[in-house]
Amino acid sequence: MSLQVWIWIIVGLTFALYIGIAIWSKAGSTNEFYIAGKGVHPIANGMATAADWMSAASFISMAGIISFIGYDGSVYLMGWTGGYVLLALLLAPYLRKFGKFTVPDFIGDRYYSNVARTVAVFCALIVCFTYIAGQMRGVGIVFSRYLEVDINSGVFIGMGIVLFYAILGGMKGITYTQVAQYCVLIFAFMVPAIFISIQMTGNPIPQLGFGSESVDGVYLLDKLNGLHEELGFSEYTSGSKSTLDVFLITAALMIGTAGLPHVIVRFFTVKKVSDARKSAGWALLFIAILYTTAPAIAVFARTNLIETVSEKEYSDMPYWFKKWEDTGLLKFEDKNDDNIIQYLGDEQLNELTIDKDIMVLANPEIAQLPNWVIALLAAGAIAAALSTAAGLLLVISSSISHDLIKRMINPQISDKGELIAARVSAFFAVLLAGYFGINPPDFVAATVALAFGLAAASFFPAIVLGIFYKKMNKEGAIAGMLVGILSMLFYMTKFKFGWFGGGSSEDWWFGVSPEGFGTIAMVINLVVSITVSNFTPSPPEKIIKLVENIRLPSDEDV
Repeated sequence: MSLQVWIWIIVGLTFALYIGIAIWSKAGSTNEFYIAGKGVHPIANGMATAADWMSAASFISMAGIISFIGYDGSVYLMGWTGGYVLLALLLAPYLRKFGKFTVPDFIGDRYYSNVARTVAVFCALIVCFTYIAGQMRGVGIVFSRYLEVDINSGVFIGMGIVLFYAILGGMKGITYTQVAQYCVLIFAFMVPAIFISIQMTGNPIPQLGFGSESVDGVYLLDKLNGLHEELGFSEYTSGSKSTLDVFLITAALMIGTAGLPHVIVRFFTVKKVSDARKSAGWALLFIAILYTTAPAIAVFARTNLIETVSEKEYSDMPYWFKKWEDTGLLKFEDKNDDNIIQYLGDEQLNELTIDKDIMVLANPEIAQLPNWVIALLAAGAIAAALSTAAGLLLVISSSISHDLIKRMINPQISDKGELIAARVSAFFAVLLAGYFGINPPDFVAATVALAFGLAAASFFPAIVLGIFYKKMNKEGAIAGMLVGILSMLFYMTKFKFGWFGGGSSEDWWFGVSPEGFGTIAMVINLVVSITVSNFTPSPPEKIIKLVENIRLPSDEDV
């Protein structure tokens, strides 16, 4: 069968599965809509958390960016994996014991203030919309290539699908859909990697294959370094970022992970506190399968790409090359009119422009794998983007319907009325998310990295101090969150969008990138929070007892 037929069959079957699960698990109450009725098994929640966590940035963009920048891309691996460990050990069990629906719910009750709740809602919306922009762009990229539509049309299709099962099933529907999506995405990620590892090194384990000798007797990484040197690119296995920026980006990704509202809320869906710990462990195992494979895919894709296109005639390029050209994500400009592709590190002489986000998707095509493998990868990429988009959409809708409407504007609203408000909020949220998906600030991984910086700058200190520092009060939390997120927003918009007289990377303060500035903004938040708390009244006695109760190693369902 042709590639297009395989794509329609496999993608169509996965969509039917997701929609079927959404109909089967329709939410009938706010408890089911927000936290799946607290009835999810730890293994199922671990798979759902992994799918929620492994977004388009993990599936499509992480290996893509590593394939281009090599060693410097390790910050994404270290930051995102280390961040999940931090979340699982430091926050998840305590937040589950607190027993609320959302992160703003925790902030509002712990800091006994609707102002704090409002600030938390504002921060949640900023973080989630920044994050979801990357997911929707990922959906657009996949659809533009495999369904042969333009990127904007792909975003609209993705919006419609995710809106259907998010509005219908809420967290209950999303959870079980994400279990299916995890199975699809991890199978789709691993199968091409195993095929190509055998093809290039004879080793069926990708994690070992990319450090092994290639079939021509040269170690694969040495071979790639040699190709980079010949073409004028920087050495693949050495970095160009400053040590300070690497540290700050890694820390921002780690700390931001522990403050992401759509990941934190997953631990509210299990029956007991001990189940939160178990599901965190399962999720880490499920996540590790993809994250340990990504560097191998990056090396395979980069090596195959260079050997396929460099110094080759444009007219001899294979089918996949022309198809990616049609999307606008790969461009050839014949500067010397010789019909030969000059793929070089020198920008003045280079004739080939490649979007980093296509590398994982194009990888099996470049390696000439069977059509069903390519179609499977397309289904996996769509699953990765849709699973995280759905989780983010739920956080946005619950922040509006529960934290603003139910807890502040109209406390007397009925359960049914709140459920309607949540679904209406999700509808308008997906429209705005689609806009950001069509007009993202950067490629997928960088856009998502900014969301982590915003989460680190806003939520992490408020949550950690709220659990472990009894003297932390509402004045400190409010001041810290506002200063943290505003400083991050200022730096991000200045150097990503050129606002406030922003310039190039040469103008970064102390050489710190916008992705790394989240760590500095987090420290600012922390200092402001503690300082203000020490100069303002202590929290009420009932709040101190509440904090003490959260920290008791009890396994009661609350």
